[in-house]
Amino acid sequence: MSEGNGLVNFGGLSKPATVLIEKISDAVGGIAKPWHIRRVAQAEADASIIQANALMQVSEIQQRALVRMVQEEGQKQENIENITAKAITHLAEDAQPDNIEKDWLTHFFDRSRLVSDDEMQSLWANVLAGQANKPGSFTKRTVELVATLDKADAQLFTKFCTFAWMIGELCPLIFDEQNDIYQSMGINFSTLTHLDDIGLISFNNISGFEKRGFGKYVTIFYYGRAINIEFPEDSNVFPLGKILLTRAGQELAPICGSTPSDDYFSYVLTEWHKRGYILSSPIKARS
Repeated sequence: MSEGNGLVNFGGLSKPATVLIEKISDAVGGIAKPWHIRRVAQAEADASIIQANALMQVSEIQQRALVRMVQEEGQKQENIENITAKAITHLAEDAQPDNIEKDWLTHFFDRSRLVSDDEMQSLWANVLAGQANKPGSFTKRTVELVATLDKADAQLFTKFCTFAWMIGELCPLIFDEQNDIYQSMGINFSTLTHLDDIGLISFNNISGFEKRGFGKYVTIFYYGRAINIEFPEDSNVFPLGKILLTRAGQELAPICGSTPSDDYFSYVLTEWHKRGYILSSPIKARS
């Protein structure tokens, strides 16, 4: 753990950041009052030891327990502060942290305070910021799932979300997991089964999934890139491949840090051409 008086001094904070810090302080205590994050666990624990030594003879094993408690609580406090500091950098101007339920925040930090890995703290921070930007974006069940993820799980899910399209909702298009386009990203039968087991996706390797009721035309998006599809018939079934995101997967996919792949984009367009779809990209009119 780092030394010093405070982890971060934010100076002049935006109103959403100020409200978020106050909400966290109210929910878990000892974060900030009122404008910057301060460590308190270490000082309070040290004071308790001093007081205990002054009042009674503390045995050697009790002293070791107290030292462990100080170290553990100090690390938890630092983790809470780090996650909060990272989350503040992702707050939107119109964030609504005052609408976050206190019980949700208590549950969130009860699960995240044990996380000291920087990359995983960033994931937790994105969840916190997302909840502040749009309260209700993340359920307690999703928070519980994030608490079970290890770093390798998070990295795998980030790679997997390279294949997600916006088709009304986020839909990963995995047509054949044995194709090199997926294998090169570490996505195969084994890793898909694992993502299914931990609750991020539903994997149907037999019949796959589809969307019905499309008309003659539809526009879908790949990382903001719009594609118009003209179907051969007026009423169509649109194959989605073998995967659907669970609710937790839907909530976590937008914040997981995934990036698009031009090779994969071209692969999907080729697959659609084979099905007889007519594809085009919308052209913005010049102003």
